Order: sequence, then C-alpha cells, then structure tokens
Amino acid sequence: MTALLHLIGVGQRYGTGEAAVTALDDVDLEVAAGELVAVMGASGSGKSSLLTVAGGLTRPTSGEVLIDGVALGSLSAKRMAALRRTTLGFVFQDYNLVPTLTAVENVGLPLELDGWPRRQVRRAALDALASVELSDRTGSYPDDLSGGQQQRVAIARAVVGPRRLILADEPTGALDSQTGETVLRMLRGRVDAGAGGILVTHDARHAAWADRIVFLRDGRIIDQRRAPQPESLLAGHR
Repeated sequence: MTALLHLIGVGQRYGTGEAAVTALDDVDLEVAAGELVAVMGASGSGKSSLLTVAGGLTRPTSGEVLIDGVALGSLSAKRMAALRRTTLGFVFQDYNLVPTLTAVENVGLPLELDGWPRRQVRRAALDALASVELSDRTGSYPDDLSGGQQQRVAIARAVVGPRRLILADEPTGALDSQTGETVLRMLRGRVDAGAGGILVTHDARHAAWADRIVFLRDGRIIDQRRAPQPESLLAGHR
C-alpha cells in the first residue's frame, strides 16, 4: 500500500525554557490509502497534537509531514488551505460549526469555498448528511441541534466530496452507541473505498474498527498492533 500520510521524526513543543511541554517526541507514522489507524493513549499523551500536525493545522517543531509525497512545510498558506479543503477532512471534538449556517450549508462549505457549482454542493452535502442519518435536519442551525446531531453534521462535513484523508478526534464522543456505530461504519466504508484515516479514541470497541492500533505515551509511539481483539487492546497500556 502507498503511504498517503507520512510523519518522519515529528516533534512538537509548546512554550520555552523550563515551562516547555513536549507534546510529540520523534514520531514516525505512515497511513496508507485504504487503511484506518486508531490512536489510543491517556489524556495528555499527544493524540490531538498528532492530528493537528498531521493535518497541517500546526507546524511541527521538528521533523516532516508528507501527504501524497508532498511536504506540508513547503506549502504556502494558500496551497495549504486548498489542501485542507480538497484532500483533508477533520472531525474536531468541539465541532467548529458556523452558527449562522444551516446543517446543509455547514457541510457544503468546503466545496463551496473550492468553487463547486451550487447545485453540486447541495447534492453532495445532502448525501453526506443522509450517510449520518440527518436527512430530516438539513435546514436546522447548530443551536437548534443536540450535541450528538452537531457532531454528526461535523462528521458529514469531514467526509463530503472527494476527501482522501480523514482525521477524526473522538468522533463518537457525543453519540449514543447505535449512532456511534453508524458513524464508524460510514468512516470504515470511506476507508475501504480508498481513503486513509486516523481515528483518535479511548474506546477499545471503536478502535477495533481500525486496521492498526497505535499507542501513544508522553508524545511517543510505544507500541503498534494490527487487527487486535477488542478485549485485549488496552492490555499493558493503561
């Protein structure tokens, strides 16, 4: 499999001097097209930092991030923004929905910014909302949606259009178990169709949907396992 995402010796530090905090420490990671990688670890282990660096939201202090062989550090701000709109799909813990836009407008926003015709934007956004079972709330504003519904809108926005790399930070955190399974099945389907994905989760049952599990501790990858059994995921990594 070809590496869609490649982190090479990535380090991330915040602050300076004695107050400096190391969020990532010499991380090497590859994610292939057609592969879903789950990232697990205790709070503060570097999981969210790994996602923001992988998606070009922050530049690493050291090392290199490549997507499709292109080093993100070599891209201008304009080209990086275009890459995030067309290739990357993010699911954030705090949703990041635009409060003045409806659900269908929020989902279609990346495509609209990329110049898609309005009719195609709406069709793609409606299909994405249907995939997370929100066809009945397309005209609702974020304030009129529950936390779980807002999360599903954010997930639909992350997968709308031809996104090739999906980065999801606890995407089922605000969802009940049945809806969470629907979302994971949809994410798994996108990966099986050729996308790459990183799923940050603390739940072993959710990690079991992945092809590979990466364990982080203190900003370092301490272990990786392929196709583990759900009940054994956390053994030795608490």
